[in-house]
Amino acid sequence: MSSMQADSSTNVTFVRPAAFFISGFFNMSHAKYYYVFLSLVYVVTVLGNSFIMCIIYLARRLHTAKYIAVFHLALSDLCGSSALIPKVMDTFLFDHQVVSYEACLANMFFVYHFMNLQSLTLLVLAYDRLVAICFPLRYHAIVTKPAMFLIIGVMWIFSVTYLSVLVGFVNTLSFCRSVVINSYFCDQGLIYRLACNGNSLNVLMGKISFGLLMCTPLILIIITYFCISLALFKIAHGADRVKAIKTCTSHLMLVAILYLPVLSNNIAAATTPIHPNTRLINISLTQTIPPMLNPIIYTLKTEEVMQSIKELYKRSRVCATIEINIKCNGRI
Repeated sequence: MSSMQADSSTNVTFVRPAAFFISGFFNMSHAKYYYVFLSLVYVVTVLGNSFIMCIIYLARRLHTAKYIAVFHLALSDLCGSSALIPKVMDTFLFDHQVVSYEACLANMFFVYHFMNLQSLTLLVLAYDRLVAICFPLRYHAIVTKPAMFLIIGVMWIFSVTYLSVLVGFVNTLSFCRSVVINSYFCDQGLIYRLACNGNSLNVLMGKISFGLLMCTPLILIIITYFCISLALFKIAHGADRVKAIKTCTSHLMLVAILYLPVLSNNIAAATTPIHPNTRLINISLTQTIPPMLNPIIYTLKTEEVMQSIKELYKRSRVCATIEINIKCNGRI
């Protein structure tokens, strides 16, 4: 009898809200201008990543295992920004700050999923550079197209499985107090703090997520470049060493743009009190600026991509000239 009452009591006290309220910035005047800025960032992100994906698809010289990973990074950047920024624009520019419970969890899943894929793809590109510089004679035997597709497939399975568990744990929380999320999206770290039942598993998952999905790839990338540095010192000719370093510069810039702001935000939050609006601006820029800059860096800093763009441009000019001549001859 007592166990039945306990079960009944548990069912009564477990509260799953119909919706959450996304509060955004706290008493910040002209906040909408910032959201307009994010919308412009999104436009540049869509154009830039769509452009680099089209170049990789059209240029046959880029149909290699490395550029499969670059294509996947551009796709992850595009999808990640699309999961975040349009929802932010709809929420605050059109005053749709009430988000249904299910939509909130879905938003959380997709934002974290594509951020995770961005991090893991940078690790894959570091692996590509490691093999290319440390084992150049075996590169084409190790880094193959089937191997790259397999690695990307494993990344997706791991990310979907892990984040499904993460969101599933959020679904076990009971919200009997506030349903106001002091952020611009459904942030897992802020949502579990609103719960009025035990949230220890969600706290643990949040810490594991930061360590496993952000810190671990960065540590592995640092180890990778340590090995690359040792290999570069063994290269006798300075010109060959410079050429090898140039192949890594684009990737190193992408790593710095993604990881340094994330680590800075977390270190600052752990050591000094930060105003909520400052925190939101830092996190939003960390999530939106790297996807915008990645295709620009790869376009301008990678010789193969620039050469492919020039070849495609010349080919289009030739095709346009031929088409004009055919039309003119037809009129004659």
